[in-house]
Amino acid sequence: MPECAVYVGRGSRWGNPFTLGGPNGLACVPGAVTGADWEFEDRISAAGMRHDFFHADDRVTRCEIRNLTRGEAVALYREALTGSIVHLRRPRLRLGPRDNPVTVDTIRAELPGRDLACWCPLDQPCHADILLELANTEVKC
Repeated sequence: MPECAVYVGRGSRWGNPFTLGGPNGLACVPGAVTGADWEFEDRISAAGMRHDFFHADDRVTRCEIRNLTRGEAVALYREALTGSIVHLRRPRLRLGPRDNPVTVDTIRAELPGRDLACWCPLDQPCHADILLELANTEVKC
C-alpha cells in the first residue's frame, strides 16, 4: 500500500457497514415503506424469506428478501452519509463507532487529496468512490 494511502475497507472506521450478505446485507423487494424498487431490510432475516408488510390503510405488500448487490450496498452507504434517503427506512442510521462517527464533515476534513485503499475490484462499485467524491467536492456557500 502506498505510504500516504488511507485504508478504508472493513475493520477501519471508513468501512461500509452494508455487506453483501447477512443481516446488514439484505434487501426487501419491493420497498414497502420507502416505495422504492427495493429497500434495506434492517430486521433479522435471511435471503429467500418473505415478509408481508401491513399498511395502516389495510393494504398488504408482499416483500421478498434477497442479498444486496454491490451497487446497492454502495448506494446505502451514500444515503446514510448524506441523508439522501431513498432505500433506508430509518434515516437516523449512523455510521461508525458511536464515539467516532463518520460524517461528511469528517470525510472533508481528513480525506481530501488522499489515496484510498479497499479490497473491492477496481471495475466494481465501491464505497471508496463515495468517500473520494465527498472528500473532493468543494463546499459552496
